[in-house]
Amino acid sequence: MKLKRQPEDFQVEELTQYPTSGGIFALYRLTKRSMGTPEVVEEILRRWKLPRDRVSYGGLKDKHALTTQFVTIFQGPRRDLREKAFELVYMGQGDRPFTPHDIAGNRFLVTLRSLQPQSIEPIVEAIGQVKQHGIPNYFDDQRFGSVGFSGEFVAHPWCMGDYERTLWLALADANEHDRPDERAEKQILRDLWGNWNACKQKLSQSNRRSIITYLDDRPGDFRGAVSRLRVDLRGIYLAAFQSALWNRLLAAWLQSNCRPEQLVAVPLKLGAVPFFLQLDPDQRQQLQSTELPLPSARIKLEPGPIDTLMSKVLSDFGMELRQIRVKYPRDSFFSKGERRAVIMVGKVEHIVAADELEAGRQKIRLSFDLPRGSYATILVKRLTELNSLNVAEQFSEVEDEE
Repeated sequence: MKLKRQPEDFQVEELTQYPTSGGIFALYRLTKRSMGTPEVVEEILRRWKLPRDRVSYGGLKDKHALTTQFVTIFQGPRRDLREKAFELVYMGQGDRPFTPHDIAGNRFLVTLRSLQPQSIEPIVEAIGQVKQHGIPNYFDDQRFGSVGFSGEFVAHPWCMGDYERTLWLALADANEHDRPDERAEKQILRDLWGNWNACKQKLSQSNRRSIITYLDDRPGDFRGAVSRLRVDLRGIYLAAFQSALWNRLLAAWLQSNCRPEQLVAVPLKLGAVPFFLQLDPDQRQQLQSTELPLPSARIKLEPGPIDTLMSKVLSDFGMELRQIRVKYPRDSFFSKGERRAVIMVGKVEHIVAADELEAGRQKIRLSFDLPRGSYATILVKRLTELNSLNVAEQFSEVEDEE
């Protein structure tokens, strides 16, 4: 069974309204493929010679998909911008920036291709289960693209005040997503770390080189160097660590509230997590009404099951809740709030047909709605991974083996 993610197979459209006349914020519709949202924004800023703080958007969209989202630019040009990997279409003016709070949800169209005929029935059965019981609201792998080959989160040593390790992970840790030029520059830093003048001579003009230049002028001031990382990247580092902690909290919560035979292990980038197949009516009501807090020193938990599980999750990193904060720079901080443990999938429809790209294979074309901040790829894994031979064991059995 294979999932082929081709650009035409994966579309997103925000379900929102926005004023299109008056105001000083230009509103655009951004359609992109093969690029992440931050990379597209950087290219827009470069082409139009704009400062970063004039751009606002609703969220980060998967680079491996054809996606549509809204972007606002303070006093932005009233024209379109078209490149090979993206299209920015001017739509009008608004009186405020577009933010994640303006998104009601996301609509997806996904085609599962190259399916063996015997795979169709289990997936269709899983679609019925998802309609009735929902899915765990995990953050999926694209949230953790900043985690390199070391497996460490940039924000972990940052919270602990180890600014040199923080900087090394941000600038030098190899990552599967690195472009060839990035790969070469990171190797230079790993080979010459601490010899800032030599590093500077070998690096091309970039934010990375400017930080190394700063260290060449002020050796040992890693704290100041961290503050010179791009503010949007710092936000990504914090979000990745907080999301990984929350995923672990959700995994522990599901194991505490479901019987072992109801759970199966599904592999994610950072390790296997439990998914439920079906829930009893009382479980379904409880889990669908549960919201789990995003780990942060800014929250206060009352003694109870969630507090206990949170402490256990954080202890695996040698931390307590009060330490989930960064002391410097002050413009970077963890989000405060709650996230639904289980989400219902809306307007689920599917069509089974022959796969025109592979003779003898079939495809399933899915359309569905998800709340904002939820991942279509989690639904896809629920429908496909649970039916593969590699993950057909109960999650409790995998845990025992580990």
